[in-house]
Amino acid sequence: MRKKTSSNFLNEQSITINCPIMATLKMVGGRWKLHLLWSMKDKPMRYKELHRAVPDISEKMLTQQLGALVREGWVIKKDYREIPPRTEYSLSELGASFIPILQQIYEWGVAHNSVALANVVYANEDMIAT
Repeated sequence: MRKKTSSNFLNEQSITINCPIMATLKMVGGRWKLHLLWSMKDKPMRYKELHRAVPDISEKMLTQQLGALVREGWVIKKDYREIPPRTEYSLSELGASFIPILQQIYEWGVAHNSVALANVVYANEDMIAT
């Protein structure tokens, strides 16, 4: 956790406080949150299903990100209190309302070949770093 007096924290706060776009990006930012939300778009999913849907995420990070999405109101966690344990994660009303936006981003990415462009950017970053 950053100090509330650090210049980085203060700059971030000043950027997000009056800008709905930046505030939204801050809420769903990070490497995994959007992928997890997109994975749950069609149905509730159990922990292991989500782990298979996002195979590169570690178990620790999956637990942390799901916890954050639940705390922030994007996802609902339902514990069935059974043996063996069964827990499902589903989109909340807030999370479901964001899916059309993700769909538009997906369609934009397909139309503009964003995967190939990102691969070029990553390859160039590797060449610069070495």
